[in-house]
Amino acid sequence: MAKDNSELIDVNSDVKDRVMEVSHIQSLIYVIRGKQVMLDSDLAILYQVETKTFNQAVKRNIERFPENFRFQLKKEEYDSLRSQFVTSKEGRGGRRYLPYVFTEQGIAMLSAVLRSDIAIQVSIRIMETFVEMRKYMANTSLLYDRMNAIEERQITYQNETNEKFDKVFAYISDHEESQQKIFFDGQIYDAFSLLIDLVASATKSLVLVDNYVDVGTLNILSKKKENVSVTIYTVRKTRLSEKDIETFNQQYPKLEVNYTGVFHDRFLIIDDKKAYHIGASLKDAGKKCFAISLLNDSGVIYDILQRLDIETEENES
Repeated sequence: MAKDNSELIDVNSDVKDRVMEVSHIQSLIYVIRGKQVMLDSDLAILYQVETKTFNQAVKRNIERFPENFRFQLKKEEYDSLRSQFVTSKEGRGGRRYLPYVFTEQGIAMLSAVLRSDIAIQVSIRIMETFVEMRKYMANTSLLYDRMNAIEERQITYQNETNEKFDKVFAYISDHEESQQKIFFDGQIYDAFSLLIDLVASATKSLVLVDNYVDVGTLNILSKKKENVSVTIYTVRKTRLSEKDIETFNQQYPKLEVNYTGVFHDRFLIIDDKKAYHIGASLKDAGKKCFAISLLNDSGVIYDILQRLDIETEENES
């Protein structure tokens, strides 16, 4: 989506480098209602747009931002948050409305809404920072002083899980052809990264069988190489609109969506040669425990493609 230059904040290159530093992004992450969040005004600066323009873009796509993705602060929450600000109040004061904050899932959705190269780069950088912050929070005694007993148990569990997954992903990095990879709830960035790697590995075609697709799915598929065709097989009651498909094809051709109701499981087939069985829809990857398994049997891949060809429903006129 083209942007009017008048909406952009004039940020010189030195400042851009500074605001993209992990340490700077970490200072903009707060814990509110037990969730790590970022203020709309801080995100607007990172995405290099005015806060008003930023929130207008979100409101035009409000259906993509449920309460667990974005919520408005209460007065007492904002008053408490302002007391934590280390930097000056410049750029934070003088607001005529209580600010909105975005969770990690909401920030992941922003790159699909803002639709710019900087939005994608910033979103990935922020998500990387969230991963680092989880580790930091698990080892910071100050956090334990501020959280209640339930939150303390959650942090202990997260710390143990992080240690296990450090070993799991270290193994994965050394064994790229590992036949199965397992993700636990909360590993959104790790699952997101692996799916992007799989999509980017295609040189000719991608075939996705998934009954629950939306713009979040397209956000992952957009990371494909140029000239790689994408075919999605889903049910007719999909959340993906014709407008979504048209918009995707304008920038990342070529996407085709076919309909079939005979598949329950999800499959990703790369170049008609390599296939993965995926335990969760791409849009939900990392939200709950799921696995991605490599299918080595070429006969199984052939059978899936044949069944798709036979069971594809005719497009409605």
